[in-house]
Amino acid sequence: MYSLSAFFATACLTTVSLAGFAQISKSPLAPYISVSDPVIALTHVEVIDGTGAAPAMDQTIVLDHGKIASVGPSAGARIPSGTNVLDLRGHTVYPGLVGMHEHLFYVEPGRAQYGLVGGEMFQTGAPLYLAAGVTTARTTGSIEPYADLNVKRSIDSGLTPGPDFDVTGPYLEGPGSFIHQLHPLSGPADATRTVNYWAEEGVTSFKAYMFITPDELKAAIDAAHAHGLKITGHLCSVGFTQAADMGIDNLEHGIIVDTEFYSGKKAGTCPASRAPAQEMADKLDVTGEPVMAMIHDLVAHHVAVTSTLAVFEMSVPNHPSMDFLMREKGSMIPQAWTSVLETRALIAEHADKAIMPVLMKKEMQFEREFVAAGGLLMAGCDPTGYGAILPGFGDQRNLELLVDAGFTPEQAIQIYTQNGAKYLRREDRIGTIATGKQADLVVVTGDPAKDISAVEHVDIVFKKGVGFDPAKLVESTRGMVGIR
Repeated sequence: MYSLSAFFATACLTTVSLAGFAQISKSPLAPYISVSDPVIALTHVEVIDGTGAAPAMDQTIVLDHGKIASVGPSAGARIPSGTNVLDLRGHTVYPGLVGMHEHLFYVEPGRAQYGLVGGEMFQTGAPLYLAAGVTTARTTGSIEPYADLNVKRSIDSGLTPGPDFDVTGPYLEGPGSFIHQLHPLSGPADATRTVNYWAEEGVTSFKAYMFITPDELKAAIDAAHAHGLKITGHLCSVGFTQAADMGIDNLEHGIIVDTEFYSGKKAGTCPASRAPAQEMADKLDVTGEPVMAMIHDLVAHHVAVTSTLAVFEMSVPNHPSMDFLMREKGSMIPQAWTSVLETRALIAEHADKAIMPVLMKKEMQFEREFVAAGGLLMAGCDPTGYGAILPGFGDQRNLELLVDAGFTPEQAIQIYTQNGAKYLRREDRIGTIATGKQADLVVVTGDPAKDISAVEHVDIVFKKGVGFDPAKLVESTRGMVGIR
């Protein structure tokens, strides 16, 4: 596949966009494409449309030059002459995933003495997302924003395969961060300046991080909104209720990171110990009045929440399964694979002291209560932690965990498609399967409505009507995650 250097080296050449179906064979994307006809009919498929509705059986979807021309029962379906007809009995189609907590960096192994060190996945992240069915993705925090922007430009130019990216600016962080690659804000004026600068550079969203001060957060929110952009936060120094009152648009991870209920919480300070998590595991009642009041406050302020269950699961002893990890192994450099296995073994060794199993259950309960109260829940895999969750693979696992949390498969897919599209203000184009929408579709073998693990068996990913081969996309990353 093309790297960014290849993008710049070929900038003077005429390239073909995905819309140019007649010339698709000349595109740098050709090695990864399995279906490229201008008009395609997906016949005899089960359709999960992304709205949360029950599946529709034996449907035919006609794609015409990147758009969904029609969808309905196969009996009586009108298929134009010259159409490439694919008989997909035994398959299910659902909308392309809208991943709302994604990254284009990998936590480098063996660098713990320096805190978290992120290495840019400029060549491997994007194809892994697309291979799993993620056709739209928000990079929820950037280590190298210019690299992320250039990856997006390369994809948008038709030079490299990947999702449509919504690029978030650099983490808006205060002093004391464990990520030394971040700029520590010096106050509200610096927060405003940083947001203004990166908005001009082309990022389209922002993320506040754990050590940001309340005054800096308020300044960042106001500056982002002045540009017509949204801002989310993985917060610690500021509680969810306070952030909602300030006007934040989105909160990451859920209650598992909210410190406002910790008895030792000091205003504007991120607690530095394990105590808040331990107290939450031991005492916090998710259905109690304080938490429910916070949930209703988020809903009243139209604050979305992003579920990232996959990144938390890897801190549960003996999770995720080795079968899951073996699916990822081929993409990792040997040092990354070894590091993941060593950390996983260490977590299992101390299983008797683990609190994450309890916290996971409370987070799942929080997400159910938030949705029941009318909240907008989205999802993404957050491929960070100790490296056990890779782009794309983690999104499929996150879908499965949403079902484990108590959502139906149809609801889990809605959370991962329509809800993200609504937040991004793109629901008129993506997020559901309907006539006139962009042809971003995932074709899997099996029936996710009966067994959500079918989402792991992706056969074709259509992005704007062009069908990509997941196996070829994954193969292009072999042995490279951890270096590029």
